[in-house]
Amino acid sequence: MSSVRSSSGRSERRLKNEINVVPYIDVMLVLLIIFMVTAPLITPGVVELPSVGQAANVPATPIEVQITEDGKLSWRKREAGATNIPVERSALAQTILSELKPDQPVVIAADGKVPYETVMKVMDDLRKNGVTKLGLLVDQKGDTATPNASPKGAVNKTNTPKK
Repeated sequence: MSSVRSSSGRSERRLKNEINVVPYIDVMLVLLIIFMVTAPLITPGVVELPSVGQAANVPATPIEVQITEDGKLSWRKREAGATNIPVERSALAQTILSELKPDQPVVIAADGKVPYETVMKVMDDLRKNGVTKLGLLVDQKGDTATPNASPKGAVNKTNTPKK
């Protein structure tokens, strides 16, 4: 260590304007080793997340409300051979409630060109009138086995076979 003698004969120490980072590097390496040793010992929690293609079975056959591109409403029970029954928006909630069984869900299948506001108004009307299990029906990407078949849980836009 260099020292400088002053005129009085005593030695003074100079101040360093550097930071010694070696101790910090040592601490970092020790922490790194600790984490590397302990990381394999920790067992991660297992969380089973549902996938889109593997939804839970619906306990009851839902009632489907369809909104066409021009805003017309119809409903049907999602059973084989069920036909769409046209209904006015003012009578939709009462019609659905008269057909609804306890714990039966209602799903809304809207055309992709229907304004978002229209779908939300229909959902709001149904919720205000006591429909608690309400959902939206969507096309699932990747399930295009045949051109005429709709993906599981989806509806053709015109409800007729495609040509």
